[in-house]
Amino acid sequence: FVFNLWKTSQGTVVFAQDISYVFAAFITSAFFSLVAIFRYKNRKSQFMLGRLNMILNFILLGFFVYQSLNLSGETAVSEKGIGVLLPIISIVFLALANKAIKKDEDLVKSVDRLR
Repeated sequence: FVFNLWKTSQGTVVFAQDISYVFAAFITSAFFSLVAIFRYKNRKSQFMLGRLNMILNFILLGFFVYQSLNLSGETAVSEKGIGVLLPIISIVFLALANKAIKKDEDLVKSVDRLR
């Protein structure tokens, strides 16, 4: 919410809270991440929430790419903010988290086989 997404050719800075569906996607992504943190006892639902969050971030990234290609006045170079990169960073960390969750689940399954 704090980082700007892009700067238009008129010099107006656009934030996530200026576009309602982008704001809703960021809020939903933050909610999924927060819920997944506290679902540590149920790794399958934690893994599923991570996947849903990745899908949501891919949709958000697709919107940002589409929007950056179709901005009016794009012949003049517009400035992209760091907010456009946040879904990419989020996807990388979600993939690492899901990899670790999968590794933990496999470890628990292998220990259960020994009993």
